[in-house]
Amino acid sequence: MPMNVQPQIHTAPLRQSASGRDYMSGFGNSFETEALPGALPVGRNSPQKPAYGLYAEQLSGSPFTAPRSTNERSWLYRIRPSVKHGGRWQKADKGLIRTAPCRDEADMPIGQLRWSPIPVPSEKLTFVTGLRTLTTAGDADTQAGMAAHMLFVTASMEHEYVFCADGEYLVVAQEGKLRFFTEFGIIEIEPGEICVIPRGVVFRCELIDGPARAYVCENYGGSFTLPDRGPIGANCLANPRDFLTPVAAYEDDQTPSILYAKWGGELYSTEIGQSPLDVVAWHGNYAPYKYDLRHYSPVGAISFDHPDPSIFTVLTAPSETAGTANIDFVIFPERWAVAENTFRPPWYHRNIMSEFMGLIYGVYDAKPEGFTPGGFSLHNMMLPHGPDAQAYDHASTVELKPVKLTGTMAFMFETRFAQRVTGYAAGSPALQPDYSACWDGLKKRFDPTRREAW
Repeated sequence: MPMNVQPQIHTAPLRQSASGRDYMSGFGNSFETEALPGALPVGRNSPQKPAYGLYAEQLSGSPFTAPRSTNERSWLYRIRPSVKHGGRWQKADKGLIRTAPCRDEADMPIGQLRWSPIPVPSEKLTFVTGLRTLTTAGDADTQAGMAAHMLFVTASMEHEYVFCADGEYLVVAQEGKLRFFTEFGIIEIEPGEICVIPRGVVFRCELIDGPARAYVCENYGGSFTLPDRGPIGANCLANPRDFLTPVAAYEDDQTPSILYAKWGGELYSTEIGQSPLDVVAWHGNYAPYKYDLRHYSPVGAISFDHPDPSIFTVLTAPSETAGTANIDFVIFPERWAVAENTFRPPWYHRNIMSEFMGLIYGVYDAKPEGFTPGGFSLHNMMLPHGPDAQAYDHASTVELKPVKLTGTMAFMFETRFAQRVTGYAAGSPALQPDYSACWDGLKKRFDPTRREAW
């Protein structure tokens, strides 16, 4: 396909990926980039006659009157305005995609749940047909809550494109590499990396070197942002400079295509006569981005006790209540454990937040058995959970010396809403019927006649 992927102008340092692709660095920056020299107007947004015969168009991710700190918008200079990319919409088969509220699909009792990895199917699956919803929470129509999906991709999208109006997609690569050609440019991710595609942004998903599996969080609420560090100060956790935004790239392709839209919990399609990825230049702060989770700089206890897992928050989608997230995206990366006289794995707890957890690679220290890469678990609000019996016995008796947890990367999509299990997830053979048995080996150790530890 005819395209130009080399920028002529940028306002942020370019960082080149291992594959040789260029990105602009920084989180929430106001970027500008053009794939043809002079395509971006200077000193104005909407000139009477844009260069190269382009159309000026604004994409707003927030209300016009949102405070400057949360106002999100970008100006796009494209070959055709978006109104030329469709218009005769019709409902399409949404397959296994579900949207909150979704209450009645799975008639199952509450409880702690865990699934083994679901194998990548053998049939042809694109981003649209390979998205399977596992849980939903809140209400997409009120822009509150989320959905957790598993994504299977065995084929690249060819002359097909999609955007989501219900929320932004956070894609967590787990197996295989994915390329997202978006209106703003090209993003590639591999296991250990994530990308965020904002609400309304059109993209095509392609394979790079074979079938892929990924976790996807669909955020119905306000855009993900970096959490405040509080007493931690100005450094560590996820540093803004490590977030990468693509440079301008475009397609000038007249091949008839299909554009899909996820809107109001339904899937729609329209036939178009060309590629909608025709943005030659853009500037603004509303754009897709990627992040390498291995660049996360964790902090923790260096004397005793166990901090709250919130110290591992990479991104947060805030709610109207201060300190109460619509979604927190939390990871458990490689790190040192050095706390003295301390039970080092996560403690037993009940939580007002609902936790969807996945394992990208390695072993999770609180669940060494049964929780494997590509699998996932759900611990809903106020349902108790914590280390299994094996992990407890080991952590309670092991010699406490500095230990580095290596080769591991787990994560959580955590929300203030109850997560409802879909029919697909409830009926999956990967659902482990005996998950709660992992706590059966926890013994009663109480002895009122003996004060010292057992």
